[in-house]
Formats: sequence, C-alpha cells, structure tokens
Amino acid sequence: MATVAVILTAHDRQILTALNTGASSLSFVGSSFIVLCYCLFKELRKFSFKLVFYLALSDMLCSFFNIVGDPSNGFFCSAQGYTTHFFCVASFLWTTTIAFTLHRTVVRHKTDVEDLEGMFHLYVWGTSLFVTVIRSIGNEHRHSGVWCWTQTGRTGKAVHFLTFYAPLWGAILYNGFTYFQVIRMLNNATRMAVGMSDRAYQFDMKVLNRWGYYPLILIGSWTFGTINRIHDFIEPGHKIFWLTFLDIGTAALMGLFNSIAYGLNTSVRRAIYERLDLFWPDRFRRWAPISLRHRNQQQESELVSLKVQDQQ
Repeated sequence: MATVAVILTAHDRQILTALNTGASSLSFVGSSFIVLCYCLFKELRKFSFKLVFYLALSDMLCSFFNIVGDPSNGFFCSAQGYTTHFFCVASFLWTTTIAFTLHRTVVRHKTDVEDLEGMFHLYVWGTSLFVTVIRSIGNEHRHSGVWCWTQTGRTGKAVHFLTFYAPLWGAILYNGFTYFQVIRMLNNATRMAVGMSDRAYQFDMKVLNRWGYYPLILIGSWTFGTINRIHDFIEPGHKIFWLTFLDIGTAALMGLFNSIAYGLNTSVRRAIYERLDLFWPDRFRRWAPISLRHRNQQQESELVSLKVQDQQ
C-alpha cells in the first residue's frame, strides 16, 4: 500500500530535485545533439528533418530552463514556470506538425507541405504563447522544491490543466489517429506490392513500427504527471512521493525520448559515420557496424516525405 504524505520532507525534495536535474540534463544533451547535427550536416537540412530540428530546439530550451530555474527565488520561479510551460507546449505541438506532414504526404498525396512551414510556426509558437499567457489567470506560483509548475490556487490549477494537459492529450489523440492512418495506408500499399512483386512499393517495416511508437512517447512522459495533477486538484496538500517521483522523472526525460525516436534516425547515423570515416584510421574501420557501412543506398530520412504514386 502506498504511503501518502501530507507534505514532502526536505529529504524527499532533495531526491526530487536531483532527479529533475539529472533527467533534464539527459534531455538537454540529447536534444542539443540533434540541434548540433542539423547545424553541422548540410545533408540533413531537408524540410522533414527541419521539423525534427524545431522539436529538438523546443526540448532543449525546455530542459535548459527546467535545470537553471531557481524555485527559491520568486522571479526565477516565475521565469521557470512560464518558460518551461511555453517550450513544453511547443514541443508536443511540433510532434503534431510531423504527424500532419506524414499524413498529408502519404495518405492525401499532397506535395505542398513545405509551403506550410510559415503556418506551422504560427500554429506552434502562437498557440504556445497564447496558452502561456492564459495560464497566468489565477496563478499563484509556489515552488515544490523541484520546479515552479505547482500552483496553489484552485483556479490556477484548473487553468494550468486546461492550458497544458488538455491540449497535450488532444495532441496525443491526434498523433495516434494520424499515425494509425499512415501505417494502415503503407501496410496496404506494401501488401499490394508484394502481390505484384513490385519492390518500388515495398516499405521498410522497421520504419512503420517506429512510427507507431511516436505517440507512446508523450503518453509515457505525461501519464503520471496528469494523474498527479488530478490528484493534487482533488486532494490539495497531500503529496504522494512515488507518484511525484514518476511524474518528474518521466516528464523531464521527454526531450531524450524525442531525440532518440525522432532525431537519431538512419540519415543522422549515416552522416555521423561518414564524418568519422574521414578521420578514423583504416585499421579501425573494420570495427564500424556493418549496417552503417552499407547505408549509402538509403538516401532519404526515415521522416522524409513519402510519396505513394498510383500506377497508370
């Protein structure tokens, strides 16, 4: 049976602070790595990976402010609360643009997604700013020893839930439905290609399976946080340590999960290997993974816009 504490002890807060700093640091390193790869490798600067870059940039800044925010100071407490809210919302909104791009290209056979980049920016940054401003309604910042998302006012808690967790789960549902349609479309095309023995229509099933896991990142990162917010609204002042531990740990690792799933794809690994291959001595090259040595025939990213063309 779980132990319910009315308040977190000083020792509990130290553990949660260390957890938050450590997990956020991992996310910061992972997302910064993807941002660095985009800046260094020109071959990655395609529209599909540009969306991943914006996702990683949002994760990087969210993790950064999550680390440096000082809950013991009123000004920094507010700064941490608003900046992490803004960039975390931007992060999961960028995942919806990636899902939208795949759906529009694969299912609807449209080729105009690059023309929508300006609309994507307006949608992501504009929505993030709007909900962050709305969040100030009924806001009473009070630190929990870990971060400054906690709001003591009942109205503030309700507004926080409506401006973060409601759009978050809306994004999760949208991503899940969209990837389901994309995967079903490509599975049907693959079965038809197998029947016709047409290799041009056959898709890498590993890629399809990977897309299926994308919505699970947000679910895994924010399920415990959602439960914790609901519990805190129903029973304010009663903290469950293990639930808060899982809430903070999984939420802070979202950037790391995104950088691995979205960013560390075939194109990135190939670009890294090609750079390393320029400097590695010949005697070390035989230690390189065989799968990377024979990637040159795969010229497009796993997230590149796919086109399913009908045979006439």
